[in-house]
Amino acid sequence: MSTTEDPRAVAKDASQERQKRMIADHFSRLARSEERGEKCVYTFVPGNLTELLLAFDVAPVLPEINALQSGMRGLSKDYIALAEKEGHSEDVCTYVKCDIGMLRSGNIGPTGERLPDPDLLLLSYTGCFTFLKWFELLKQEYDCPVTMLHVPYQADGRITDEMRKYVVDQLRDKIIPALEQMTGKAYDEDRLRELLARSARAEDDLVAVLESAKHKPSPIDAYFGGVYYIGPIFTAFRGTQEAVDYYRVLREEVEERIRLGKGPIIPSGELEQEKYRLVVEGPPNWTNFRQFWEMFTDEGAVVVASTYTKVGGVYDDGFRHDPERPLESLAEYCLGCYTNLNLPSRVEKLANYVRDYEADGFLINSVKSCNSFSAGQLMMLREVETRTGVPGGFIESDLVDPRYFSAANIKNRLESYFQMIEQKRARGVTR
Repeated sequence: MSTTEDPRAVAKDASQERQKRMIADHFSRLARSEERGEKCVYTFVPGNLTELLLAFDVAPVLPEINALQSGMRGLSKDYIALAEKEGHSEDVCTYVKCDIGMLRSGNIGPTGERLPDPDLLLLSYTGCFTFLKWFELLKQEYDCPVTMLHVPYQADGRITDEMRKYVVDQLRDKIIPALEQMTGKAYDEDRLRELLARSARAEDDLVAVLESAKHKPSPIDAYFGGVYYIGPIFTAFRGTQEAVDYYRVLREEVEERIRLGKGPIIPSGELEQEKYRLVVEGPPNWTNFRQFWEMFTDEGAVVVASTYTKVGGVYDDGFRHDPERPLESLAEYCLGCYTNLNLPSRVEKLANYVRDYEADGFLINSVKSCNSFSAGQLMMLREVETRTGVPGGFIESDLVDPRYFSAANIKNRLESYFQMIEQKRARGVTR
């Protein structure tokens, strides 16, 4: 349906439509996996081992993706209420409660089809303690083995040889044997190398897309639009030819927008004028995603860099999956995820984004139930302001709990924040 037929329809470019079909096809394949005798593994986005799973012909299911999809479809409120009725605290991560409520309601995915039960619970622990408790809850629900990849925290802001070896040893001695036992297949490193090579090609194009926001006007929105861009590579498609093709098309599309001097695609069509360039820290709100986005576009604000689009891999730091070092490469990927970085590293990254993308401001969306992002954010706000001289802003919402999305409050704060930027401009202060 076009935007002329329905004024509330969301405008999408060709890559967004392609991404939507890819994700839908993946959920449809999952719904048929049991009857086709295919295995599936429940795991998480940060530090996911998609290439290794695909090397065993295993399909990944990502509970936090299920939760955000439920939020966007308006189902999370009831799912969360059901989980809280069972005794889960109001302060528990709403992704967890949404997932539990979804499970209790038949485990129906975004295509309206039931998702399969896991054949294995694979916990890749990368900085979010909630993941541990989440899998404890899932273990109570499913009769399947559990295995954990423990990833050391980058407390000193760097990856050491000892940390890398620690993760590689677990991959070799725990994770691969668990996948071999589950599937009855032997580990094929040559196949893993092929998958990693395709990952690297897709990662090259993704970085080019994200860094295109350095142009003025930016051809993309790296936060709201960015969630579409990261969908395939952060979920089930990294290592596939589908991902390579998608990111090639996306890059060509963005390069054409640069050539034409166009801004980003937004829900109502195209942004006509870029008025403010922002760097944003924290996940978006999913229950009111379009309304949230329009609070920015109505003011001419474009997000040119965001940390949320790095939760599944900080590729703009130069990391690529390396087929010549397959297990070491997987280990470095897990160790380098944004949620596994210490606060000084995050501050440095944000300050660099402000400078490199010539941002007018730095904004935090503090999510009530996400401690892995929200802890330390006020300190980060002050530090980024001090280092860059741009004004910082602070708004609050939640991932998928609509009770904590106050449109009036957020809109008022954003309007005040943009007025602050205007006042600095009027005084001739740009940084």
